Amino acid sequence: MPAIPEFRSTDATTDIAQAFDEAGAVVLHNMQDEDNIARLKEELSAVMAAAPMGEDDPEAFYPAHTRRATALMARAPSTHPLALNETVNAVVQDHLGKNCERYHLHVTAALEIGPGAREQILHRESDPYTYFPVPRPNLVMSAMWALTDFHKKNGATLIVPGSHKWEEGREAEPGEVLNAEMSAGSVLLWAGGTLHAAAANVSDEWRFGIILSYGLGWLRQEENQFLDAPPPVSARLPTEIRELMGFKMHGSLGFHDPSLTD
Repeated sequence: MPAIPEFRSTDATTDIAQAFDEAGAVVLHNMQDEDNIARLKEELSAVMAAAPMGEDDPEAFYPAHTRRATALMARAPSTHPLALNETVNAVVQDHLGKNCERYHLHVTAALEIGPGAREQILHRESDPYTYFPVPRPNLVMSAMWALTDFHKKNGATLIVPGSHKWEEGREAEPGEVLNAEMSAGSVLLWAGGTLHAAAANVSDEWRFGIILSYGLGWLRQEENQFLDAPPPVSARLPTEIRELMGFKMHGSLGFHDPSLTD
């Protein structure tokens, strides 16, 4: 039977990276404390309350009864330690490092799934890059940080272990689709080629998580970090965060005229 490997922050990153490569996903338990979770919820409370809930449209990519907010590096400083987490970045480096000089943030988003939200369609984070045939090379990978407990009834992320190695057209059987259940403070990592989706929320509670994904430094980012944090905003961010967002050149890519921005 397929399974999602589970680890803790004290486990060897080499073991985590190996399991991630084989399964296309891992859960890391107890990766942040309650204080930072509380700060994140406070920093994002207003923007999440103002986020639209969406309409009930069975064809929509994002189900109704969900709220999303992006531009997290600018909006929520408490996301910075998550983006720079040493264990997560070690797995990112192992997964993406062979294909780029440096990687950058690909998407930053807060996501709340409310009662009544339907199941999302299974998809891959690498799907926008149709120039590469499936199975694609390692282009992106994602991290879902749990700010509340994730369990089957409230929409814990659906993962299809091993699907990052499948050929085009291979569809998941029901027994191959698993819920990534984890407690608040844990993080789910999955490869860009791994089939996944938000599960239906059939509970009476909201499921709240932070998605931070990473992409090859020469790859166009799905979220435009330079518009979500333009020069007046990005100038106030820590150097490490600015560089992770893509404000540092990748080889000869990304030069600019400092007189126009500094």
